[in-house]
Order: sequence, then structure tokens, then C-alpha cells
Amino acid sequence: MFPRVIQINDGQSNHLNLFNSRPQPKKKRKSRTAFTNHQIFELEKRFLYQKYLSPADRDEIASSLGLSNAQVITWFQNRRAKLKRDMEELKKDVESAKVLSAHKSFLENVTDLGILKKKAMSIGASEEAATNLVVNASK
Repeated sequence: MFPRVIQINDGQSNHLNLFNSRPQPKKKRKSRTAFTNHQIFELEKRFLYQKYLSPADRDEIASSLGLSNAQVITWFQNRRAKLKRDMEELKKDVESAKVLSAHKSFLENVTDLGILKKKAMSIGASEEAATNLVVNASK
């Protein structure tokens, strides 16, 4: 079906192919930026009332804090992602609290019903005893 390809191995070309097939080394990643407490405080303060920055705002913050635009962009992206995660976790916590509250309420009602049943049984027993007394007294 497919045409047959014949490889000629002269020793040298095979040796060169080994080097050509190796992946090229990747660029070194920039090391993680360690923000100062002051930088984090200012970024968090801005994030409280502004989740997205305009290019002008980004330039202003970057220059005032001694950061690059890319660092400010990345910080805000990461902070929005963290906010989203925290909100989802809070939502799950609220739902769990509602379920626990419903279970607690149910168990309290079951306990109350148990007390009512005991009272009803004791009232029934008292009525029966009173009836027996009346019957026995009349004999």
C-alpha cells in the first residue's frame, strides 16, 4: 500500500540524527517573585475596590511599587482566582451548614415526638388504670 522507504546507514548520519532528535533545551523560567509586605498590602488594598485594572492603573501601580506590568497583571489574575476558589468553598460551607441544621432540626423533632409518645403512653396507661379502679370499685 505505502511506498517502501529505504534508509541508508553510513554510520555518520545515524550519529547526527541522535542529536537532531533530542528536544531543544527550554528557556529558563524566571524565578518566583517574592513580594514585600508593603507591595502585598498595596496590591490587596487596591484589589478590595478594583478587581480589574486599566492599563493606566496597572502602569501607575507597577511604577509606584517597583514592579513590572507583567508582575502586576499576574498578581491580579492569581488574586481573582483565589477569590473565586474562596467563594466556592464558602458556598459549599453554607450548603453544608444548611444540611447540618436540617438534620439537627429533624433529630430534635424526633426527640420531641419520642417524648410525646411517652406522654401519650403514660396518659393512656393512666386512663386505663382509672378505668380499672372504677370497674373494681363497682364490684
